[in-house]
Amino acid sequence: MKFLAQLAIVFSLLCSVQVAIGQEEPSTEVFQIVENMPSFPGGDDALFKFLGENIIYPDEAKDKGISGVVYVTFVVDYDGEITNVKVIRGIGGGCDEEAVRVIKAMPDWEPGRQKGKRVRVQYNLPIRFTLTGKTQKNSK
Repeated sequence: MKFLAQLAIVFSLLCSVQVAIGQEEPSTEVFQIVENMPSFPGGDDALFKFLGENIIYPDEAKDKGISGVVYVTFVVDYDGEITNVKVIRGIGGGCDEEAVRVIKAMPDWEPGRQKGKRVRVQYNLPIRFTLTGKTQKNSK
């Protein structure tokens, strides 16, 4: 009877080890470049369409004639969620805040993959703010 109890404990421990190995925790490492980069649902054309439909040119930027490119960085998490949104280089006039708002509003992306596994990937995205016609005063 004691032998069966010991055998049951050993079997239980082996099963626990196999379950732990099969359920590998996702890596917290953030990659810069991976074999398969993350992608917006629908591809680049859908990303540009989303940005075009959702960016609202800030009144302050219009009034001051501010235009240019806001460079934003963010992490596409291993589940596709957008996290850690930050402005790398801004232009002011409310454009920086608007770029961050729109990035945070994006739907989940298809996550990046390295060696067949989903991983966290840092992604940089330039967002251009352009005034047209008579409203343009100066450009940065």
